[in-house]
Amino acid sequence: MNIAYWIVAGLLALFYVYAGTLKLIRSRDQLRPMMAWVDRVSMPALRALGTVELLGATGLILPPLTGIAPSLAPAAAGGFVLLQTGAIAIHLTGGDRRIALNVGLTATAAVTVWLATGL
Repeated sequence: MNIAYWIVAGLLALFYVYAGTLKLIRSRDQLRPMMAWVDRVSMPALRALGTVELLGATGLILPPLTGIAPSLAPAAAGGFVLLQTGAIAIHLTGGDRRIALNVGLTATAAVTVWLATGL
C-alpha cells in the first residue's frame, strides 16, 4: 500500500506542480490555448489557484516523507478532490464539455485519499 501511495501521489504531485507553476508564471494569453476557462477568472484568482496547487502537491509529499503531520497528506488529496469538483463545475457552466482530465484527476485524488489513510 505504501508503494502504491508513493506512485499515485507522486504522479498527482508532479501534475499539480506543473499546472500550478504554469498558472503562476504565464500570462493569460499564454495559458488560453491550454485552458479555455482563464478568461472567466481574474488574474489574482488564477495566481491563487496556482499557489493552492503547489501547496497541495507539497502536502502530498512532504508530510509522509518527513513523518511530520502525516495527516496532512489525505487532507491535501481531499482538497484536490474538491478542487477538481469545482473545476468540473466551471467547465460545465462555461459550456465546455471537455472534463475527462478533471474526472480522471478527481478519481486519482480520491484513490490517493484512500491510500494515504493507510500510511
